[in-house]
This record gives sequence, C-alpha cells and structure tokens, in this order.
Amino acid sequence: MVGESQSNDVQYWYNTRTHEVEKGPQSSWQFRMGPYATEAEARAALERARERSADWDAEDRSWEEG
Repeated sequence: MVGESQSNDVQYWYNTRTHEVEKGPQSSWQFRMGPYATEAEARAALERARERSADWDAEDRSWEEG
C-alpha cells in the first residue's frame, strides 16, 4: 500500500555458509548477504556478486590499460 511503512516488510538474506535463503536475519552477519526484497533475489545473490565483480575487474583492466 502506498505510504505504508516499510518497516513491516519481510526481508530475505542469503547465507553464504549454508547456501540457504533466510527470511529475516537469522545468522551471523559474517555469513549473510542482503537484505533483499524477495526470496528469488536472495537466492541469486552469489551470481549477482560474481557478475558485479567481473564487471569491476573489466573496468579496472580498461582503466589500467589507459
């Protein structure tokens, strides 16, 4: 609902140790990626991180090559 507080919205986290999606922060921050708005986004967290890292690596190479 528009204008409704988002503090009650459920957030999802990806646990890098168990490789499971958590509804709300359940594990130590050391093993969590998130928060994400949907379970699907949390499940894709590692792939998205890999893609971003590859993009940043390509940008670094481009910058270093001048």
